[in-house]
Order: sequence, then C-alpha cells, then structure tokens
Amino acid sequence: MASRMNLSEEHHTQIKTVKSLWQNESPEPSCVSMKSDRSMDPPIKFSSGDTSAHLSQKHKGLQSHTAKKNLDSIFKEIEHKIMSELKRFKRLLSPDYPECSERDRYDDEGHSRVREGLLKITLLILRKMNQTDLANTLQTKLMPVSQQKLRSRLQDKYQRISEGLSNHGDSTRLNEIYTELYIIEGGSGEVNNEHEVRQIETVSRRPETQETPINCNDIFKPSPGQDKPIRTVLTKGVAGIGKTVSVQKFILDWTEGKANQDVHFIFPLPFRELNLIQKHLSLVDLLNHLHTETKEFKSADYEDYKVMFIFDGLDECRLRLDFQNNQSLSDVTESASVDVLLTNLIKGNLLPSALLWITSRPAAANQIPPECVHQLTEVRGFNDPQKEEYFRKRINDPSLADRIVTHIRSSRSLFIMCHIPVFCWISAAVLERMMGKAESAEIPKTLTQMFTHFLIFQTKLKTQKYDGKYEINPDQARKTILSLGKLAFEQLEKGNLIFYEKDLKESGIDVREVSVYSGVCTQIFREEFGLQLGKVFSFVHLSIQEFLAALFKLLSFSEQNTGLKNEFRSPMSSLLKREVDKALQSENGRWDLFLRFLLGLSLESNQTLLQGLLRKTVSSSDINQETAAYIKQKIRENPSPEKSINLFHCLNELNDRSLEQEVQTYLNRRGNRRLSGVSLSAAQWSALVFVLLNSDEELDEFNLWKYYPSEECLLRLLPVIKASRKIDLSWCGITQKGCAALSSALRSNPSHLTELNLSRNTPGDSGVKLLSALLEDPHCKLKTLR
Repeated sequence: MASRMNLSEEHHTQIKTVKSLWQNESPEPSCVSMKSDRSMDPPIKFSSGDTSAHLSQKHKGLQSHTAKKNLDSIFKEIEHKIMSELKRFKRLLSPDYPECSERDRYDDEGHSRVREGLLKITLLILRKMNQTDLANTLQTKLMPVSQQKLRSRLQDKYQRISEGLSNHGDSTRLNEIYTELYIIEGGSGEVNNEHEVRQIETVSRRPETQETPINCNDIFKPSPGQDKPIRTVLTKGVAGIGKTVSVQKFILDWTEGKANQDVHFIFPLPFRELNLIQKHLSLVDLLNHLHTETKEFKSADYEDYKVMFIFDGLDECRLRLDFQNNQSLSDVTESASVDVLLTNLIKGNLLPSALLWITSRPAAANQIPPECVHQLTEVRGFNDPQKEEYFRKRINDPSLADRIVTHIRSSRSLFIMCHIPVFCWISAAVLERMMGKAESAEIPKTLTQMFTHFLIFQTKLKTQKYDGKYEINPDQARKTILSLGKLAFEQLEKGNLIFYEKDLKESGIDVREVSVYSGVCTQIFREEFGLQLGKVFSFVHLSIQEFLAALFKLLSFSEQNTGLKNEFRSPMSSLLKREVDKALQSENGRWDLFLRFLLGLSLESNQTLLQGLLRKTVSSSDINQETAAYIKQKIRENPSPEKSINLFHCLNELNDRSLEQEVQTYLNRRGNRRLSGVSLSAAQWSALVFVLLNSDEELDEFNLWKYYPSEECLLRLLPVIKASRKIDLSWCGITQKGCAALSSALRSNPSHLTELNLSRNTPGDSGVKLLSALLEDPHCKLKTLR
C-alpha cells in the first residue's frame, strides 16, 4: 500500500535531486568530505634515524589518526542531521502530509540556526532548478510562529466587512458579498482639480476597450515583456470607490493562501493610524508597536523574507512627507519621526527589497515622486455589469432587484453615481425599503432626494437596534443631526474625511457621547474599530458628509431666522446666491456637490420630507425661480466648461430643465448640420455640451458635421471632443486658433482621443507644429493625426 507520506512522482524526483546534490562528494579536497583526501597516500616508512624523532613522528601520526576519527564522527553527525532535515522538508512538501502541529514545526529551537542555514541552501537549489512554487511552499510551511500568528490575526480582522455600519456585530463575511471592482493599469500622473463626482461622470463616458483591466491580486506582477520587478504600486481612486475594500480582499486572499504566497509577511499601515504616532522610533519599533507578532523578529529577518507594506489612504495623511529634505535612513533599528521612516521606505533607502502598496484619492497622489512609483493603477469602482451584479447580490428578491436596476438606469445621475460602491449600498437601502413595501412617497430620482430619504430612514422614531426597539426623541435627533452637520461642514472646509478626538472637540461634540451619535445615525457616522493607537471617526462617505454639511447650512439659516420679524429676516435667495458664487470661485470643485445638495434641499418638497428636523419650510417656488435665473445668468457669463456642467446639475436639482429642452429641439433633427441657421446663446451652447455629455449615447466617434462644420462649433464643443475617442473635423474651416485650442484640450487630463482627422483645413505651420508635438507628449493618447 502506498504510504501517505509519499510525494507525487514529480515532487519525489525533485527531492531526490536535492538529496543527491548533498550526497555527491567532490573529487577536490573539501572539509565536508567524510574521508580525508590523504587516505590514499602510501604508508609511512620509518628511517633508522634519531629515536626521539621517530617517536615524535609516530605521536603525530596517532594524533592525525585520532583527529581523522573525530572529523569522521563530526561529519557523520552533520550528514545525519542534514539528511534528517531534508527528509523533514520532503514530508512537509508531500500533498498527503497532514497539517503538522505547532510543536512539530517549531520545537528543537537549539537547532534553529542550523535549520535556517540548510533551508536557505535548499531554497537556493530549488530555485536554480526552476522549482519556484516548491520553494515557496517549503518556505511558507517552515515560517516562524510569528507569521502564522500574523496571518491568523489579519484573517480574523479582514474576513468581515461592515457596509456603513458602526456596529461590528452587524458585519458580513467579505467573501459572501464581495463584487469584483473594475481596476485598470496606468492612468494619468497629472492632477485633476475637478470635484470627484465630476471625475466619475467623465470616466463613465470612457469606453472600457481603451483601458487595460487588472486583477487586484496581480498588481505586483510585471506586464508581458516587462523585465524589471515592481517594488511600489500606487493605486488611485475617488472617495468610496473601493480602495480600502480592495486592500482588505488582497490581505484576506493572502491569509487564506489564495494569492501572493511568495510574500511572507504583509504589514498594513493605514495613514489614519500613523497620524497618531508623535514620538521618534525605528522601523522595527513601529512594526512591533502595530504588529506585535514581529517582536520575535531579528533585524536580518526583514531582509531575508519577502515583506510587503500597505499604506492605505495617502489622502488622509497629516504627516509632512518631505522627500527632498528629510534625512536619509537605511538602518531599520535607527529611530526617526514617522514621516522620515515613510519617505525612506518609499524612496528605497530602508528595506529596498520590500514591496510597497500605496492607495490615495487622486488629488493627493502627486505627493509621491514619480520616480518612486513603478506601477500606477486606478480603481474605477463598478462598471455597468458590476452595478447590476451588486444589486442582485444585495437584494434577495429577484423581481424587486430587477425593478430597482430599471429605476436606477432611468436616472442618469443616479446610475453614474453607482460607479461608487457606497452609493450602490445607499441606493439599495433606500429603494429596497420604498419599492419593496409599496410606500406612497415619490421614488427618488435626484441625489438630494436619495440622500434625504436615506437620512430619514436613519432617524425614524422607531429604529431597530440590536434585537429590540428603542425610541429616538425628535429633539435629540435634531440636535444630533445639527452637531454632525456642523462637524461635516467644518471638516469639509479643511478638506478632512477622517476625524480624531480633537476634531470632534473643536466642533463641540463630546467624545464621551459619540455612542449617542452613532446610535442615532448608525449608518452615517461611525467610529473605526480595531485600531491600536486611538479613535478615528468618519462619515460613511464623502457625499454623506457633503449632504449633512448642506443640511447644517439650511438648518442654521432656519434657526437664525426663527422668531425674527419679516423685515429682519435674511432672504433665502441671498444665501443660495452666495453659495453659488462660492462654488464657482473654488479651484478644486470642493463645494460643487455641497451646492447641488443645498439647492435640492431648498425645494419645498424635500423640506416637507424633513419636517421632523425643519420646524418650518424656509423656501418657496419664487425663491427657487429667482435662484434658477441667477444660475442661468452665471452660465451666460460663460465660466469654464466644467463649472457650467455643475451649474446644469444644480438646475436639475431645482427641477429646471428649460435650457436642456431648448437645445434638445435642435438635436432631435435628423441628418447633418443640425444647428444650421441657428444662433445659439452662450447658455445654450453650454446646455448643448451638458446634454451631449450626459446622453446615453457612447461618445466614441464624433463628427462635427453632425452639428455644424465651423471653428466656432469646435471651440464651443471642446469638452465633448475631450470625451471622444475619434474626431472627424475634415472640411470644417479649422485655422491656427482652432488648432491651439485643440492642442490645449488634448494635453489636459483626462483626454483620451486616439484619432483626429483635420484634413482639408488651413491650420498653418504653427497649428501643424502644435498638433504634431502632441504625438511626443507621454500623457496624450493621440495615435493618428491626419
């Protein structure tokens, strides 16, 4: 009967080869040989010389014989130990070998150094034999206790996920609900100053065929034809798009032995936790502090093993990462501030053999010098099929899931936002309740309506907590929302998405009462569990923070006007106009979504939904019309196309689509030259851009003749051209002016135009030079220029 200890035939052959390499004796003199190389010399002949000399020679001969016997004995013992260890390695590699006990693996500590040395040589031989998988398996099975403890703790920590819930007990197994995210290789290194929702809208129009998708577990694998190993990966993605969940799944797969088994140790070091470390310490001390399993490590272990550091949330970093001026550090035992340790790790001065994975929102990604990044990836969240997959996994009733997907698809703004997994979760929570229980309320079609209903569900008087019911006092709920809204607004001004105890105190929130806030708003405001160094708080998503900030602004306005006579009240329209101006003046679009929410909340219909929080409505149809007229005036004043697009979203929140309807009349014409004989105003041109960019039609090929073949039409529709892959501008009267505008647009992020036809135009020499130079720009994707 075949022994269960046997290897497969292939593995058996491999181990025999390794053993033979140990057993074969070299013909050259060697201290490892069990027999002296002089044993074949002729016997000693004694002369008739001096007796004392003869005795001395005899004594030396006896000493030599004794030494040889001792050497034979010593190396016999060494041979025995080597063969015992090799047999042990063989047993460990057998597919039939049961999981050995902790004692089987880690007893015999006195021989640990011998075992380590033999293991290194065996691994070297296996890898020279191109048996990398076998070497990795052996190394994994002989890992020290510390690695097993680390794997076990990380698996316990990352195997469950809370979708917005602050109560850890309500979590779900990640593997049960995980939906694969759409992640691509590459991406522009330039900074995009648009609001992240605008970036999502732009990405939603981009054909996926132009991009190279990559599996999260493969981000450290070089592309075909790429020989240089990847040390540092930088992964970008807007807030809530799935970066942290990707990190969680990556680590979980590693702990479960599913992927990246060549990595021996993974150390998650989230920036939100690193921010709390004030003292100087060495890299070894830092790891001992956050991952106690490493206390058994020797300094050399970090070089001997393949180690990976994961720095999640660069955008949350409050440390000053000065790559130019920070001191250089190469010793893992030398103490320094945390920011110095990080810059030296990233630059490769500390542990150059280690792998690094950094995640960040786009605006903060440029903190890392480009020369330190070997692979750039971007998390795009859910693509269209993945959105539907999420809802069908999340909603148990297939019929209800179908109706929810149909409704989401009917609203362009909602469907685009569902690229963000957290927004899918919010939408599922709201729509499952509203559409599944036949509630009479209008089904949400705008972002403000969706978030308003979400907030209402969190602050219902009857709210389920654990297994029972409890009452929430309306005044307490209002006070809570006001406090959280103030925190949201003040931290939005500072650009913070995570908060520490000092931030809460500055906003007037008693840290001891945080449980009250997270109890009333379980799925809105949460405290992160499982951190070693302190408490970290956040809203479930940036968009919820922006919504609460807008609600705080509205509630504060209502409070200020309560009890005042009419002549002393500040008009609501003045507040809204000021916020429109503030958003237009912001260079990074920080207030764009806040403004959309504030305008949506100014509608009487939404205020009626919030009557438990608003003691009385503070707006009217007249005020809404006045605000809409002001926004149209700003559109006519022709700010940047990006600002105009957000203003149209604002008009949608006010239920004013008059400008869109005007241009839609022309677009409904058939054939080419649809704008022939039409003189569009600046506002109508902006409306045309908005309509084209938000249509269901994929902007793959764009022909200017379809609208009107003129340079003015080109200049007005540049944002549409940036969103297209192939552009035909032949016979359109394009001059040097048009070429200059095209060149500027195509250099900007995120243009992805690949083919441009400018034949039968008069661009002039300078225009041709401008466009030709684009072909040499690494950020420009233009491949064909005619």
